[in-house]
Amino acid sequence: MYERNQEKGSVWVTLKHSSMKSKAKRKKMETEGEAIEYRCLVRATDGKKTIATSLSAKDHQKFQASYATVLKAHMNALKKRERKDKKRTAEVEQKPASSKNPGSSKKPLPTKPPL
Repeated sequence: MYERNQEKGSVWVTLKHSSMKSKAKRKKMETEGEAIEYRCLVRATDGKKTIATSLSAKDHQKFQASYATVLKAHMNALKKRERKDKKRTAEVEQKPASSKNPGSSKKPLPTKPPL
């Protein structure tokens, strides 16, 4: 899916905490004191095709490691982020302020101290 969308497109991946049982069954299991096994539901879609899988808690760490490897391998198609210089933005902010008040660069007149 990542290879198909490498030139243009996106892939959305969602991870969801799920027990794979209906709400009524979960309530019944809770009242009887049974342990509910929660799983991780993983879905990936590119807008056209969707794939999904379910992971147990034991397999979650292994899946995350292999998924990270896949992500790192396909990160080469990302666009570079535009970075702004802090100095340039500071200069741009100061220039409009000084052009609006031409007398702001002059020293203020001394005042008499209060009696």
